[in-house]
Amino acid sequence: MSFKRVVVTGIGALTPIGNTAPEYWEGLKNGVSGSDYITKFDAEKFRTRFACEIKNFDVNNFIPRQEARKMDAFAQYAIVASDEAIKDSGLDLEKVDKNKIGVIWGSGIGGLRTFEDECFNFAKGDGTPKFNPFFIPKMIADSASGVISIRHGFRGVNYVTVSACSSANNAIIDAFNYIRLGRLKACVTGGSEAPVTIASVGGFTALRAMSERNDDPKTASRPYDKDRDGFVVGEGSGALILEEYEHAVARGAKIYAEMIGGGFSSDAYHITAPHPEGYGALLSMQDALDDANIKPEEIDYINTHGTSTPLGDPQELKAIVELFGEHAYKLNISSTKSMTGHLLGGAGAVEAVASILAMQHQIVPPTINHVTEDPTVDNRLNLTLNQAQSRKIDVVLSNGFGFGGHNATVIFRKI
Repeated sequence: MSFKRVVVTGIGALTPIGNTAPEYWEGLKNGVSGSDYITKFDAEKFRTRFACEIKNFDVNNFIPRQEARKMDAFAQYAIVASDEAIKDSGLDLEKVDKNKIGVIWGSGIGGLRTFEDECFNFAKGDGTPKFNPFFIPKMIADSASGVISIRHGFRGVNYVTVSACSSANNAIIDAFNYIRLGRLKACVTGGSEAPVTIASVGGFTALRAMSERNDDPKTASRPYDKDRDGFVVGEGSGALILEEYEHAVARGAKIYAEMIGGGFSSDAYHITAPHPEGYGALLSMQDALDDANIKPEEIDYINTHGTSTPLGDPQELKAIVELFGEHAYKLNISSTKSMTGHLLGGAGAVEAVASILAMQHQIVPPTINHVTEDPTVDNRLNLTLNQAQSRKIDVVLSNGFGFGGHNATVIFRKI
C-alpha cells in the first residue's frame, strides 16, 4: 500500500534553557546548562539537590488561573508547548476538519506532584478522606492529551503513550503512522514531564541513577565524560505538529522537515539497565532506517539518548559503531541532555525539536560539560564536544530509550 507523506509544520518548546522554541534553540547552540539547585521543594537532605527546572515561568500567563488549578504541571506544560506549535503551524482552526486532527502525547509518570500532594495532605490529617475532586483527572497521564484536545476541539484520535523515557518518541511515531495511513490530516504530538518532585528525585537517587555532583550542578550532566555519575532530571515539554504533506502544501504551510521513519525494539534484558552490547538500541535504529527506506550512510546527525549514566552512554555508542560502520566516524553525534537534563517521558519531544532546528540552521548543538576522555568511548567519534559545529545536515536521527528496555527512534529529513 502507498503511504501518505508526513511533514512537520509547527514546533513548540518549554525547557530548562528556553521557554519557547526560538529561546530553546539559542540555549542549545550556545551550550547553556539548565541545571541548578532545586527550588520546588527543600532538597537539603537529599543525595541529589539539583535539577534542570524551567525558569521565569508563570502558568497564569498562558492558562486562566481557575483552569490551571485543575491541571498538574505536566499537563500545563503540554498546553504551553502545544499552543506554541499550533500557532507556529498556521493552522486555521476555523477552517480545518477537527474530526481529522488528533492528539497523541507522551509522558512517563504523569501527575506525580498531584499524587504526592494529595497523599501528604491525607497523611497529615486524622484519617478522614478529604481529597481534591480533581485529584484523579489531574494525576492520570492521559489528561495531557485530553486538555489539549478540549482546548482546541480536536476530535481525532486522542491518547497518551507511557513507555518511560521513550514515551514521547513512541507518541511521535504513532502520530506519524496515523497520518501516513490516512486516518488523520494532522496531529499534535510530543511529550511533557514535571518530575522535579520529592518522590521522583528520592526514587531515582535510591536507584543510584542520578548525578550527585552537588558541588557543581551546572556541569553535572556530562554524557560520555569519564567522570559522569548519572543523569540530571529535567522538566518541561516539546510539541510538534505533524501533518499530511498534501494538506500542508494546499494551505501554503511552512514546512520544517519531513518525518520519514520510526523504529522500535525491546532490550528484553533488564528492568533498568540497557543491554550491555547496545543490542536493543541497534535494533531500534535499524528498524527506523528500514522504515524510512534509507541507508545508514544517509544520516548526518544523531541526537543520542545520552543520559550521562555510566552504563547507558557507551552501549548506545557501541550500537552506533556496529550499525553505521565507518560512517559512524563521519557523523556528528551529540547529547542535548547535557544542557536540558533528562525530561524522562518528555525527552524525545524536546530532542526531536532540537534535531529539526539543527537541520533548519545547519548547526549541530554540542555535548557540553566534557572534561575527561573516557577510555571506553571510541575517540574517533565526533561527539560535538563543548561547542556547536556547523555542517551540512539533510537527515537526522534521534533516539529515546526507557527503563523496562523500551527503545524508539525517529528520523527526519530536510525538505
